[in-house]
Amino acid sequence: MREITYAAAIREALRQEMQRDERVFLIGEDIGVYGGGFGVTFGLLEEFGEERVIDTPISELTIAGSLVGAAMTGMRPVGEIMFMDFITLASEQIVNQAAKIRYMFGGKVKIPFVLRTPAGSGTGAAAQHSQSLENWFVHIPGIKVVMPSTPYDAKGLLIASIRDDNPVLFIEHKLLYKVKGSVPEEPYTIPLSKSEVKREGRDLTIVATSLMVQKALQASEQLASEGIEAEIVDPRTLKPLDEGPIIQSVKKTGKVLIVHEACKTGGYGGEIAAVIAESEAFDHLDAPIIRLAGKDIPIPYNRTLEYHAVPQVEDIVEKAKDLAKGRI
Repeated sequence: MREITYAAAIREALRQEMQRDERVFLIGEDIGVYGGGFGVTFGLLEEFGEERVIDTPISELTIAGSLVGAAMTGMRPVGEIMFMDFITLASEQIVNQAAKIRYMFGGKVKIPFVLRTPAGSGTGAAAQHSQSLENWFVHIPGIKVVMPSTPYDAKGLLIASIRDDNPVLFIEHKLLYKVKGSVPEEPYTIPLSKSEVKREGRDLTIVATSLMVQKALQASEQLASEGIEAEIVDPRTLKPLDEGPIIQSVKKTGKVLIVHEACKTGGYGGEIAAVIAESEAFDHLDAPIIRLAGKDIPIPYNRTLEYHAVPQVEDIVEKAKDLAKGRI
């Protein structure tokens, strides 16, 4: 199978869905002539024209409000907010309108839109352009939250998101855009509630999200060289969450390390820990549930400080070894 980048997989998903369904259109800042802040939509303006690839003013609230209105009238828009940090400016339309309208209308109106947004640190973009805010929206009923970690997942989950009849927040880590992986040319979907075991193991479970899945996979190779076999589970869709593979993995290994980039306090790791603690997996635990997450600080501009503000491969290796060897 051919290998393409994460960014190319997203672009291909957008192109194929726009070719398949004329109701699908794109809207966002600099997505047309410029091709998007990270080049994801490059070339789509020339193929589909200005009526379906729409550059907006610098107004995130406008983008979100347009998604809500267009979706209510039967379109299937895909919006882009250039940095997830600025989803704060669009929150009213997402939280108070998009998430609630279908419920408040008794299901008589659908809100089928996708809001794509790059998140995370690692580019030296400092505190206002490097945040991971996914758990804000996990907390809101009515919104689906997707965080693909591979090119294959990115394409399949994005196509499924565009075809879904509910608002979907589709979060793409900036450092994943250049990651390559095997991706089929034909369209395919991945259900928006299907966790996946990315690596089989016996000694501990690592539940990781987004970029941290890639880091956990790298860490697992180092751990394997020392005789520790880590099983890695990727939720892929944070909400609705497919709990089964996580619970089954923890029952098998008896130990679990949860890794995400967002700040530890109030982060998604707490939700995963609660799911495990409230399940039959709790009785199989041989050690405390451990979370490894970003520090509770704004992301620094200084690249060395930025590096140490979020989990890295060596941090995962160290924490996993402590857990596997009973030092925790």
